[in-house]
Formats: sequence, structure tokens, C-alpha cells
Amino acid sequence: MAAADAAEATRLDRLDGWPGPEERSDWLGDPATEQALLDAYRTGRMHHGWLLGGPKGIGKATLAYRLARFVLAHPYPLAPEVAAATDLSVPADHPAARKVAARAHPNLLVLERPWREDRKRFLTELSVDEVRRTVGFFGSTSGEGGWRVAIVDSADDMNQSAANALLKVLEEPPARSLFLLVCHAPGRLLPTIRSRTRRLDLKPLAAETVIAALAASGRDEEEAAAAAALAEGSLRRAIQLLDEDGIATYRAFAGLAGRLPSLDVAAMHAFAERVSRRGEDDTYFAFLDMVRAWLQRRVRGGGQPGAGVSAGPAGVPLARWAEVWEKVEQSSAEADDLNLDRKQVVLTILMTLARAARM
Repeated sequence: MAAADAAEATRLDRLDGWPGPEERSDWLGDPATEQALLDAYRTGRMHHGWLLGGPKGIGKATLAYRLARFVLAHPYPLAPEVAAATDLSVPADHPAARKVAARAHPNLLVLERPWREDRKRFLTELSVDEVRRTVGFFGSTSGEGGWRVAIVDSADDMNQSAANALLKVLEEPPARSLFLLVCHAPGRLLPTIRSRTRRLDLKPLAAETVIAALAASGRDEEEAAAAAALAEGSLRRAIQLLDEDGIATYRAFAGLAGRLPSLDVAAMHAFAERVSRRGEDDTYFAFLDMVRAWLQRRVRGGGQPGAGVSAGPAGVPLARWAEVWEKVEQSSAEADDLNLDRKQVVLTILMTLARAARM
């Protein structure tokens, strides 16, 4: 693939009209989280590996790039400008900021699921070949002196071989190296990776923050409030709900889930057809996110957001919902790997939910 095409491919998962995490200059999350990283850096307690955990879409990647930008712009922790800093912000016109935004800084390596040109989509896993790029990156002379930073976005995507390859590098980190692992479910990582990184869990964004960010982009405030309620602190999910008719899709899914273990076969097939149409990738993946969020609320014992929406079946053992989670993850991954019929995947997930809800 040509270099220009490759550069574009790495950004195909970006939300239209919104800057990517490497481009964002602001930070919407908890200031205390950012302060913890700044204090660690300037006091000489900077761990070589950080595990940034929390739900998808709450700013983990944004914070990773924000820290990388600061470290690359200020390579000496004891410098006066570091001591005077109140946060990790770097002016957008700073050379390091411009290079990070373009993913062109020689001391920054980004590891993510690679693009498959023949399928016109990203692979479902972060492969061992991608992780092995760290060998050459950290083994070479630093391009601009100072720190070298590797961002893994996301660590959840690593297969077993990739995780083992990363572990080898983490076990013997080169001098002035920094690993930033973005992770949606840190508990699923290898215990040995968790033990060799310092974990920093991010809090979901406040609903008011999500609403303000949506309103600033010109969204209707009432719709923004509805999306924020469903997004549960994820700005990304709120944007997708508004852009992809996600609120209507959620209500249709919640209507089916609210009647579990019973299923209206005709309604189930109509819904599956709706979210699996050819060319509607965003709607399909939004549905998968909805199922994950629905299962998370079941485990936590919470209700469904939105007036008049049924909370769904009660009294189902938590272990059973955990089993459903595993099956949903497995079936969705197999569908991508083997190019399976997505409508059948949706139907299978709905029937799995129904079977789990039966007492």
C-alpha cells in the first residue's frame, strides 16, 4: 500500500468531524488523573510502563498522546518549565505537538491493529509482527534525543503471541523508554503485563462534560442530553449515537431485551436486518457496543437509561451474564475473521441473551 494510503488507513476509525486523540489539545477528563502523571514525571518516579484503563471512549488514548507530547517536548524532568507546569498541555504550534499530531515524531511509535488492504478493514487483532516493531524502535539511536515513547492502542487487541512479545520488552525496558498501554478491560491482560506496568484507571466523563462537548460541536442540546445519558461517560459513544441513529437503535434493542426471555421472532429478524445491512459497519459495531454496555449494567445491577425503558430480566446469576459476554466477544470476532453473515451474528447474540435469561 502506498504511504499516503497507509497514512489515511490508520485514521479510518476516526469519527467524522472530530479530531483524533493525537490531535486533541484539550483534556476533558479528571484533572487529578493528569496531575498524577505530571507529578510522577517531574519527581523522578516515572514508571516505564503505564496501563491506562477504563471504558472505551472516555479519553484514554487522548491522555496517552497528551503525556507523550509533553515528554517529547520537555525531555528533562528537572527543567524549570516542567517544574512550573500545571498540566500536560503543550502549545499546538510546538514542533513536538505538530509531529505527534501527524504521527511523524521519530521518537513515537504507535502500535494498533493493522489495515488489511484486501479486506478494506482493520484486522481484528494486534499481531505479534506489530509488537515486534518495538525491537527496532528501542534498539536504534533516539531520533531527537530524549525519551522514546510507544503507545499501544489498544492492548485489548493483542493476541497471545503479541502479548508475550510485549512482555519481553517490558521485562527489560531500555533507558528513557515509556510504554503507554490503552486498555478497555485491564483485568483481561496477562497478569505479568499488569505487574510490570503502573495502572491508572480513568473515570467516565461527567454527563455535563459530554453534553457541553456535543453542544460545542453544534448538536441540539436536548439530543445531546439523551445521548449523554445512554453513553455513560463515553464521548465517543455519544457521538456515534447521534451520528448513526443510535438512539433509535438502542430503543429497539432495549425493547427486545426488556421482554427477555421471550422474543418476538418477527421483530428480532427486522432488528437484525436493520443493524447488519451491507455498508452499515458503524451501526453494526454500535449494536455490539450496546450489547456490551447492557451486559455491564446487568453485572452491576443497574437499570437501563431512558424513561420508559424496561430494565430487563432480574435474578439471573452474574456468572451467566459473564458467560454471555464471552460468547458475544467470540462470535463477533469470528464473524470478522471469517467474513460470516452479520445478520446471523446478531440473531445468535439475541438468542443467547434469551437463553441466559431463562431461569
